[in-house]
Amino acid sequence: MLKREKLSTMFLEHLLQFCFRAKQKRNRLSLLLQRAEFHGGDHLGKPGSLTKAVSVSPEEAVRWGESFDKLLSEKAGLDAFTKFLKTEFSEENIEFWIACEDYKKSKSAQELLPKAKTIFETFIQKDAPKEVNLDWQTREVTRVAVGQPGRGAFEAAQRRVYALMEQDSYRRFLGSAAYLGLLRGHSRSCRVQHREFLPDK
Repeated sequence: MLKREKLSTMFLEHLLQFCFRAKQKRNRLSLLLQRAEFHGGDHLGKPGSLTKAVSVSPEEAVRWGESFDKLLSEKAGLDAFTKFLKTEFSEENIEFWIACEDYKKSKSAQELLPKAKTIFETFIQKDAPKEVNLDWQTREVTRVAVGQPGRGAFEAAQRRVYALMEQDSYRRFLGSAAYLGLLRGHSRSCRVQHREFLPDK
């Protein structure tokens, strides 16, 4: 009788543990699904979604494909690329690049120190909330430069992050369904213009 009661108690304990673990898994799954839905709200994977995210002509999109520099030099291009990086959960790279561009526009030395400190703590230092991918040497050079910051304090780090985006994320952006959809719009426009200049039969 005692053995039965002991077995019954053990069974109930195992059952409760199983139910608890199952509930934890459901909660984690729910959080992951919510995160996916949040980032998928303005996902750029579908053709046409890029034009909804930003106002851009097919001709502008063609220029974006000429070079990474041209993409970032246009506000619509920068916005589109930022949204694309958010779908890949790597927006810290472009946010760091934008912060560096703003930092270099500082009008006085008094502005540089607090801005440099914020950028370093946000993007550069180890385990920063939006830590960018830098080699040890670049990180150390930047750490020293931030101690007495000039406008070029983040030059090495910005150049490194720019190269990473150009070689990796930019290529994926150009191959995305949304960007290719814009190019198809340009192709259709060219065909229409070509027909307008054809001689009447």
